[in-house]
Amino acid sequence: MCRNIKPLYNFEPPVTEDEIQAAALQFVRKISGFNQPSKVNADAFNAAVVEVAAAASKLLGALETAAPPKTREVEAERARIRSAKRFPRSADAN
Repeated sequence: MCRNIKPLYNFEPPVTEDEIQAAALQFVRKISGFNQPSKVNADAFNAAVVEVAAAASKLLGALETAAPPKTREVEAERARIRSAKRFPRSADAN
């Protein structure tokens, strides 16, 4: 799983189109292997980003949940805690 792509569903405030676009770009970069496509591949790459963003928007609009919305601050703190557990700082690292 690409770690740069974050969950976008059930947040307060709701996800923005810019966040969906950024996730779509990261997804297309990951599956294509291109960070920046060549000129010959740019049209296909950009079309894929648009299509993935549209599909993501449609999906997010169709999902339903009874769970309370998450906040970005709480989720970011949980991610920091998980990261600290996975990658503890060594006492020797200075």
